[in-house]
Amino acid sequence: MNADFTELIRQYKSDKEFVYNTWFVNNDDRLKAFRSIRRGVAQVVSDIKNETFPNDFRESSLEFVLTCITEQKQVFEGAAHPFYWKPKLRIPDIYENEANKQAFGQFLESCQNAKTEDQVIKEIIKLDDLKVKGLGPAVASILYFLHPTIIPPFNTAIINGFNSLFNDRKKLGSWNEYLKLREVMIDTNTRFRSELSSDLGAIAGLLFEIGSLKLILNGDGYLSEDERIRLEKTIVRRRKEVQEEHNEEDSHSEMQYHLLKIGKALGYDVIAASNDRSKSHGGISFSSMCLQVFPEINVDRETLNTVKLIDVLWFQKGTNNVVAAFEVEKSTSIYSGILRLADLSFSMADGDEVFYLIVPDTRERDVKLQLSRPAIRQNNVAIKYILFSELRSHCDALCKFGESHLIMEKIAK
Repeated sequence: MNADFTELIRQYKSDKEFVYNTWFVNNDDRLKAFRSIRRGVAQVVSDIKNETFPNDFRESSLEFVLTCITEQKQVFEGAAHPFYWKPKLRIPDIYENEANKQAFGQFLESCQNAKTEDQVIKEIIKLDDLKVKGLGPAVASILYFLHPTIIPPFNTAIINGFNSLFNDRKKLGSWNEYLKLREVMIDTNTRFRSELSSDLGAIAGLLFEIGSLKLILNGDGYLSEDERIRLEKTIVRRRKEVQEEHNEEDSHSEMQYHLLKIGKALGYDVIAASNDRSKSHGGISFSSMCLQVFPEINVDRETLNTVKLIDVLWFQKGTNNVVAAFEVEKSTSIYSGILRLADLSFSMADGDEVFYLIVPDTRERDVKLQLSRPAIRQNNVAIKYILFSELRSHCDALCKFGESHLIMEKIAK
């Protein structure tokens, strides 16, 4: 494969009419488009959050984003078509369906803030699981401008080129097919990066030219069936892992919501971890329940940053006095949650606070083991734990009959 594919790349790069030269290199407009599109995506997210996003594609901030993309011509010509509102078909279902609209906004925000490949793929799989009509891998054209080294663009010509090059039959409208295609593209690009680029626009342009029948192939393709199957297994395994993480995240958010609800009912100021305040549960956003600004507390910067990551804190009304702190456990080690509570205890405790781990019922044995560690017992950090099932079933009663944070002792162990 190597010699033949290297020759194919040479042809692609040497022809002045191919997109490698007309779009990928020697094109300042392409680089400017990245900045404009990223600002536009941030505006889409803001409009959806503020409920100012219209019920049509026309004259929306999303139209601005897609216009910037389609102005790139060639590789991205027609990128806006999948986002046009088609009333009879009710697709894409992100204009009139508020839940889908919010999910799309959250997806864009999460992808924009993502730092790693795994984070981006996780968000794609979560979006795919929602099965929003008409919201398929055409979105990859947007994501490419957020993460050009992670997400390749996607359209009819590119997939036709892929199928021709790799003897495959991938389909256009499936995220699952796209992720499999992406695995092969990433693997191929890694092997030939010195001839292509870390920016996946280069290899996407190659496939585009093949799919547009401008770059003609010789022979039967360049990837064996065994190689393709091996690469596709990667995304199947990742999908399973992401689904498990998604289920854990849902439970984690639910427990945080119960704690915020109880704390407010008891008359305390409440706040969620700094990286969780954009979450919601049951249609209720955490930001609407939480303090808007973290209270000023007299600790060093490093400790403050750690304390701000505690899942839920209750403060005495109008003060910076912590009365209760809660760490909700999931896939992270229980010990890390204990350490965050310990940091708070050592730096701020005055004897009246209570510290709790909220743990899945299946992990009760683990939490007992960790709380019995000598480092915890010797420092007299009084941490108790509450099971998910107990918090879930008694939440309303605690809100109704509780008089202070000490009511949590009723369900703690």
